[in-house]
Amino acid sequence: MALVVQKYGGTSVGSVEKIRAVAKRVADARDAGHKVIVVLSAMAGETDRLQDLGSAVSARPAAEEMDVLLASGEQASIALLAIALKDLGHPSRSYLAHQVGIRTDADHQRARIERIDTSALRESLAAGVTPVVAGFQGIDGSGRLTTLGRGGSDTTAVAVAAAVEADECQICTDVDGVCTADPRIVADARRLDHITFEEMFELASLGSRVLHPRSVEFAGKYAVPLRVLSSFATGGGTLITVESESMEQPIVSGIAHARDEAKITMSGVPDVPGVASKILGPVGRAPIEVDMIVQNTGADGLTDFTFTVKRGDYARTLELLQPVGGELGARSISGDDQIAKVSVVGVGMRSHAGVAMRVFDTLAAENINIQMISTSEIKISVVVAERYMELAVRALHGAFELSEPNG
Repeated sequence: MALVVQKYGGTSVGSVEKIRAVAKRVADARDAGHKVIVVLSAMAGETDRLQDLGSAVSARPAAEEMDVLLASGEQASIALLAIALKDLGHPSRSYLAHQVGIRTDADHQRARIERIDTSALRESLAAGVTPVVAGFQGIDGSGRLTTLGRGGSDTTAVAVAAAVEADECQICTDVDGVCTADPRIVADARRLDHITFEEMFELASLGSRVLHPRSVEFAGKYAVPLRVLSSFATGGGTLITVESESMEQPIVSGIAHARDEAKITMSGVPDVPGVASKILGPVGRAPIEVDMIVQNTGADGLTDFTFTVKRGDYARTLELLQPVGGELGARSISGDDQIAKVSVVGVGMRSHAGVAMRVFDTLAAENINIQMISTSEIKISVVVAERYMELAVRALHGAFELSEPNG
């Protein structure tokens, strides 16, 4: 018998029929002798609908009131699942954030979990009752509702699993696990049986949308075994856990991609200490997230400075840099919002030389120009023109033989 936390996303509870199907899965786990805590997202599309309502009332709705509004989506889904479980003869109880004691900081719409009081959950489990917990929400020190931002329900599930010392946290979604690449791009992409926290964090950060990076980071910090499963089919899914010497690690585990990238270059700025701070300072205060950065070797006292941001921040970033460019006497400010990032990830890269060369040779053979490069111990990322992104993903997937079980 195991203690399992199961999280179901919006698509998994997007209709009455799907809610009943989730209830059946939970009931089956209970019948198999497991103790189960369920964490739910709002029904598919509900959070967007509530967001639109708030925006319709005000161009700048108060963040703390938007949290109250958005949190109502999960309240509906947990009540519906608890009703469905009781219909199947399984005692259950829905729990909102304040009833569980999910304490967060007061940073509304992007709050971080500080601690969880597990007493109510443990009492329910001891009484044979299945707790159904609202994901995505918490409560701050003053008793106000907060929401956790993107990937919030995944983070709730991992945090609950860590707090109750669950044997496993299962993220049940619309895919059957983590694949070596996006199956919509690579037809023969293979589902991975296991992957390390480090690899999954890199893949999630670099564009894989199976899990949010924040939840993977949390799971790795507290060593909570994560398993990605399909909500709609049977199968073992993908286990995400710590690296083990007994695990045979391929050189590369997966290829990630991100389309929503933009590149900005400020040319001919003084090659002096502090120039990067002057360029990126206004961007960081916006706040706009900067990803890859390249500064060329200076010549004649001048240098070129290039960095990437999300495509949605492209126009705003250019606007912020105009006065900075004038102050620095920049020769020009240019940009490109038709780029993409392709990344090769694998812990096996630590012990194998020549991975970068294989990446560069593979792209050169396809006549794909590399515009920027970023590396770490377990990943190599390149920026290419967006029109070559899918070709790059397929070529690299083939070059590292990721379709083969031992590729």
